[in-house]
Amino acid sequence: MIISCCFICVFAVLINKVSLQVSVEAVIGGSVVLPCSSTDHDLKLQDIRVFWRHNGSKIVSNIIPSSHSLENQNQDPEYKNRTETFPEEHERGNFSIKLKDLTHTDAGKYICYITHSYEHQTVQLILNESASEKGTMSTEQENQGGTEPDSVGTSSTLIWVGILLTLCILFIFICLLVRFIVKKKTFLSSYSAGTHNMDLDNHEDES
Repeated sequence: MIISCCFICVFAVLINKVSLQVSVEAVIGGSVVLPCSSTDHDLKLQDIRVFWRHNGSKIVSNIIPSSHSLENQNQDPEYKNRTETFPEEHERGNFSIKLKDLTHTDAGKYICYITHSYEHQTVQLILNESASEKGTMSTEQENQGGTEPDSVGTSSTLIWVGILLTLCILFIFICLLVRFIVKKKTFLSSYSAGTHNMDLDNHEDES
């Protein structure tokens, strides 16, 4: 029971680690880059599959670095010829996509699932009626091919995961040690009581 609770706590922290959330803004009729980057530095592209989904079910894009011909086979028609990927960035773990010719229906939640690394990133797309300074910032992001996750926040999370794991292991060790001591004391008490009874019996026999 104790071990299960510890692993649940660790899993909750890990979920927070791999589930990044960002918001981006763009202009109706324009384009925007939806960022998605992996924090795994040992990626093997031949094993990687990245799935972009809109509002939970719409297939926006499927990124298969090892076989580009299989990408977007099941793409929803409304995204046909409106998405671009950045193949040259895949080696760096950047699986951002560019969505063009934005319409009102493109607003909402996008989720990027990265297989084998158990990561996913949520991007909230907010659309504006007219161009603004925020729209200009989105254009700058397009030229850069996406944004990188907050490395400081990720490092902090990893530190907390390490601390939590250490505390869980220490707590389990203490519980096992206490249990061993209690069992040992019980055994010694039982043994002492048995020896005492044998001495009394021997004394009665001698009498």
